[in-house]
Amino acid sequence: MRILAVILLIVISTGINAQGTVKSFVLGADRFKHYVDYFNKMEDENIRQAIPNDSAWGWMKKNIPLFECPQQNFEEIFYYRWWTLRKHIKKTEQGFVFTEFLVQRSYADKYNLISSALGHHIYESRWLHDKKYMDDNLHVWYRGNEGKPLKKLRFYSSWNMDAIYNRYLVNGDKKFITDLLPELEADYAAWEEERKFPGGLFWQYDVRDAMEETISGGRKEKNPRPSINGYMFGNAMALAYINQMTGKTTGTIKYSADAAAIKLLLQKSLWSSNDEFFEVRKEQGDTLANVREEIGFIPWYFNMPDSQYNIAWKSLTDTKTFCAPFGITTADRSHPQFRTHGCCKCEWDGAVWPFATSQTLTAMANLLNNYRQNYVVDSNYFDLLETYVESQYYRGRPYVGEYLDEKTGYWLKGDEERSRYYNHSTFNDLVITGLVGLRPRADNTVEVNPLLPNQKWDWFCLDNILYHGKIVTIIWDKTGLKYKKGKGLSVWVNGKKAASSLKLERVTGKL
Repeated sequence: MRILAVILLIVISTGINAQGTVKSFVLGADRFKHYVDYFNKMEDENIRQAIPNDSAWGWMKKNIPLFECPQQNFEEIFYYRWWTLRKHIKKTEQGFVFTEFLVQRSYADKYNLISSALGHHIYESRWLHDKKYMDDNLHVWYRGNEGKPLKKLRFYSSWNMDAIYNRYLVNGDKKFITDLLPELEADYAAWEEERKFPGGLFWQYDVRDAMEETISGGRKEKNPRPSINGYMFGNAMALAYINQMTGKTTGTIKYSADAAAIKLLLQKSLWSSNDEFFEVRKEQGDTLANVREEIGFIPWYFNMPDSQYNIAWKSLTDTKTFCAPFGITTADRSHPQFRTHGCCKCEWDGAVWPFATSQTLTAMANLLNNYRQNYVVDSNYFDLLETYVESQYYRGRPYVGEYLDEKTGYWLKGDEERSRYYNHSTFNDLVITGLVGLRPRADNTVEVNPLLPNQKWDWFCLDNILYHGKIVTIIWDKTGLKYKKGKGLSVWVNGKKAASSLKLERVTGKL
């Protein structure tokens, strides 16, 4: 009886019921079911994959964090994006995979897989409670071709290794990531062989950067770009960390040196002192393209540049450069070639792409957390994230597609079947790690730094977050009356308070 009592005490204290299902600490899941009921009624479900609409809510209850806030559109889009992500989980004979389009694409790999947004898929899905979905997906990508990678793994530029390591920072699954290390190192070596100039910079066609019809490049131009060089820096750093984790000194030294070399070259060769921005370097003529494009923010996605380059961010909130009524434009609005490449054929010459928006906001959160600078503040992050929320509607209903007009918010392929539920970006990861501010890390510390401006919301709660095998709850309650867990900001681990402050500020506690 004493043993049973101890077991029951452990179950109660950890928030896990006798069936092994994780219980939220504050929020009841069923209060959010009405969103899914509405989403299910919005459409004719003409394409069904592993988890159809009638199973969506049951799947979400088992898998997702819960979020509540006083601004209804933030809350609605949070649940909408989990609902749409679920649509892209496909069951194959080799396990689950994540698609980008629901409709079949001629240029896709096996199982209709496309590698361009795989990094986004990993970052977004790392918060799912059941890691099997992404475990399977990665095994298919890296071993699904008779034990070898799928043929089109490197069809597009990727930051897969960085994303896989950042997923480890959430789930702590050392066994999975170290088991995959040989395939990741082989992938990195192939990128070096296929896309690295003798001088050390990586190059890419704009279309294989998933960013065709740019002002700076072309489908046949082998240009060094801030995007792929940022990705390869992030990949090298991830491999250095994984090697260090496994005690492999040689690999740790090699990939750390690679990352340092890429960083040096990027800052030396892709920085425009005239535009104060990272830009594409034209292979022909060996000159900069002389156009600011949104990919110039990508290096901060990986905490890559030195602090003197932070001045680039002054252009982000400039309405003459990147800041448009319905989002962050993919090119400088003042450039003569802005939006000159036609309409509705996947142009990256200025229109707003969620793919790029989510990269820039991730980079911006890194800037606000990890750098000292005076160019952007928390309110800028919130304003841009709010615009991103507002853009994810079409004809009055929640919607995410390929790209949109920067002035009107009109989705440029909104009436095409291929565009709806386009799985080509993140959103919920931005809410969790940016707005609410849970900053994943490898050690036994939980760190939270909300990028919510003071006086914006009086309360919010992010609950049922599976982090390092524990359930984390983050509460902001200005008066203490909403959740009755105390005034201010508080962080709870398995129902026990780990950190708190009366203000919205960075707090840390022990897991």
